[in-house]
Amino acid sequence: MRLYLCSVIAALSPVALALFSCEAVTNGIKWNLKALVGPYSVVTGEESSPTVTNTTWTINPCGPIQKTKEDHPKDQCPHGTQVCGIERITDSSGTTSIHKIIPIAGDIEGRHVEEVVTRIKASDSHADSGKEGLRVVLNGGYYEKKKQQAIVEFICDPTKTGLEGLKKEEEGEGKEKRKREEEKKEGGDKEPEKKDPKEGEKAEEQSLKFISYDTSNADRDVLRLEWKTKHACESVEKDPSADQGNHWGFFTWFIIILFLGIAAYLIFGSWLNHNRYGARGYYPALPSSSTPRRFSPFLLSPQSRRKKQTF
Repeated sequence: MRLYLCSVIAALSPVALALFSCEAVTNGIKWNLKALVGPYSVVTGEESSPTVTNTTWTINPCGPIQKTKEDHPKDQCPHGTQVCGIERITDSSGTTSIHKIIPIAGDIEGRHVEEVVTRIKASDSHADSGKEGLRVVLNGGYYEKKKQQAIVEFICDPTKTGLEGLKKEEEGEGKEKRKREEEKKEGGDKEPEKKDPKEGEKAEEQSLKFISYDTSNADRDVLRLEWKTKHACESVEKDPSADQGNHWGFFTWFIIILFLGIAAYLIFGSWLNHNRYGARGYYPALPSSSTPRRFSPFLLSPQSRRKKQTF
């Protein structure tokens, strides 16, 4: 029986420690970031002649980054990764090769994302003053014997959808389908590719921005990203259950007091009928319409009774 229970708990544990799913409630504020379902990427580069190093930081705030059949599994982020970095090096001949695959966060090889969500307005840090949104800390990554962590700040910007300057990475069958379509067009007249007018915006104009990748800490490496979007604004959606306690507090106390008053009336009335009139049984002992008059000797002080007798 114990073995069976342990098996059930083990089977349910992945559900309890699921990936961050774009929804969060903290300090009574409810955020829904499902409009940002990815994956989306931001690229950082460094030129060191004769090579150029580019790192693609990919994040799907609503779930894992799906693997594709087109690329070799070793050239992709591990299964269950939610935030990942892939470093590519291009040499002088133009050949590009993958140098590093860094799983930053996710449910990876038995480790879990264990997200921590905080309201930025509630932070005591001076650097957070004037900011609105939420900070999400994601764990679960491991690279070169060091823990990895992603800190993503979703900053409120009513003018941005959160997709400005971003191109959604194709996953799974979608990527393979596009490749087949491109192969069919080879040898024929290709239609000019239509570009999104928002694509190609400068890095500083993109909604998703790379802040830093700090490897100086001996305990863990930390990737910091900033994502500006109107969906991080507190005025967009508020958790109705957060105010429910305030709206129903008065009525709750009223009902409790009313219940206690009725209970006291029944108990004291039954006791009075039993002790003064010898009432036996359930129904005879219950207080009747004349019970309030019987309460008066107990409620009025001796001085009040003497005054009443003088009139």
